[in-house]
Amino acid sequence: MAGPDLDELVGRAREGQPRAVARLISLVEDSSPRVADIARALTPYTGRARVVGLTGPPGVGKSTSTSALLTALRGEGLRVGVLAIDPSSPFSGGALLGDRIRMTEHATDPGVFIRSMATRGHLGGLSWATPQAVRVLDAAGFDVVLIETVGVGQSEVDVVKLADTTVVLLAPGMGDGIQAAKAGVLEIADVFVVNKADRDGADATVHDLKQMITLARRELRGPSWRQPIVRTVAAKGEGVDEVVSALRTHHEWLVAHGELDRRRAARAREEVAAIAVRRLHAELADLRHGDRLGELAERVVARELDPFAAADRLIAELKG
Repeated sequence: MAGPDLDELVGRAREGQPRAVARLISLVEDSSPRVADIARALTPYTGRARVVGLTGPPGVGKSTSTSALLTALRGEGLRVGVLAIDPSSPFSGGALLGDRIRMTEHATDPGVFIRSMATRGHLGGLSWATPQAVRVLDAAGFDVVLIETVGVGQSEVDVVKLADTTVVLLAPGMGDGIQAAKAGVLEIADVFVVNKADRDGADATVHDLKQMITLARRELRGPSWRQPIVRTVAAKGEGVDEVVSALRTHHEWLVAHGELDRRRAARAREEVAAIAVRRLHAELADLRHGDRLGELAERVVARELDPFAAADRLIAELKG
């Protein structure tokens, strides 16, 4: 039950107080029993932030690009929250890279909030708590939320389930990067960024991307978004304003075609389903600890039940 302490914490977060925002994210990341109350308290104040995901293979400069985007967005007077998803420590379960060593030039900016979150074994390049952390930053009044994925390569497609706009970064000289399209990473892009574009091979990478986009559009019907390709040298800040412009144009297209509402409805479906599955897993664990699962397994071994019938009984008990 939401008590006065939680109400006060939510109120301070909505005022943009960093400690309150950090505390709420810690609560959702640690699976606090108060997560549902937090979501209930924050939901009426959400829906305004633009959520942008940045993904791509390791070594393309995602953190550098995120930092450069931060600078450009702050130059427009926008408040920006960043969720940097990092690999988990095998010892503590925490993020291997922390806030203190990420994007340090923004650390003292009151219009910026940066949080490293551990994947904790979750596949797809995101932390399971990321949707709730996005809700916290949205309710806290941030205009843009940037989600930087873990950098595991071709499996980072979960970001498309959270972002209004997904940016896929590539860099020349990293092997056959366009081949990754067959695994789905490039297929989720709304904006392509070829970073480190001052290197040899940048023209070839852009050419391959253009060919891929042309081929993909032949299979589409009705109005569709043609992904722009932006060249950047993020370490020097070159091309970053063009990325911001592409993000703005895509957001306007989403609104004009009703796609923003569709994507957010899909995001809500995914979140509700994930919460339901998580709760079912918890109930299943309770049955396992009570050895009911073991009893059914013994009946399967004894050929008194087939595994599907045993699973049906387990489900019935979970519903029951």
